[in-house]
Amino acid sequence: MIVLKLGGSVITEKDRAETLDGEAIEQASDTISAALTGGPEDLVVVHGGGSFGHPNASEHGVSTTEGTRDATAVMDIHGAMKTLNEFVLSRLLERDVQAVPVHPFSAAYRDGAGTLSVPTGQIEAMLAEGFVPVLHGDVIAHAGVGATVVSGDELVAELARRLSADRVGLCSTVPGVLDEDDDVIDRIDDFEAVATVLGASDATDVTGGMAGKVRTLLDLEAEAAIFGLDALESFLDGSNPGTTID
Repeated sequence: MIVLKLGGSVITEKDRAETLDGEAIEQASDTISAALTGGPEDLVVVHGGGSFGHPNASEHGVSTTEGTRDATAVMDIHGAMKTLNEFVLSRLLERDVQAVPVHPFSAAYRDGAGTLSVPTGQIEAMLAEGFVPVLHGDVIAHAGVGATVVSGDELVAELARRLSADRVGLCSTVPGVLDEDDDVIDRIDDFEAVATVLGASDATDVTGGMAGKVRTLLDLEAEAAIFGLDALESFLDGSNPGTTID
């Protein structure tokens, strides 16, 4: 059971609003298709927002903690993410990957304490029937706040816990977590040992910062890896390229 995140910066051009990185999406889709050809493998894909979700959320002042009760704002953010999700799905379907959408807005929520809940019954049923669920960063209902953003990293962590994932992979624009010399750190098992390199230690940084990613992955029981797109094949083949986090 694998939970794989395709970073928004990987599949979109983040400096150009709502612009795909077509070559990167096709490379990722080719790799996923080839990995699944050998037989059934439980795989859940999550993708980030990149230049689709982030500009719309920023325009409306919505984040993982700052909410909105404006339905237009919700539809702008959710609509942009659905569009990106459809692009990802289409590339996978073209390669015979049985990919299907799961929109967090319709299922996930935060309670009044801000705790994220992602019901996974439908995802488990999809996996049992041979589908590849594809989720994405989104807006979700947040009790007492209206609607807030749920990041791809948050979804990955929650899905890994609830689905008892064996492995977790974050495909990024960098080949792993980098040290002060821009060399890849092979393994991380203690946040404090790399805190100065990461440049931040805020536990709420879960929307894309490397510090937030490392903190989140260290809390999981499953072994995780952060790696670049060129190492996706290696990860899906069973190796742990880039930085292993346990």
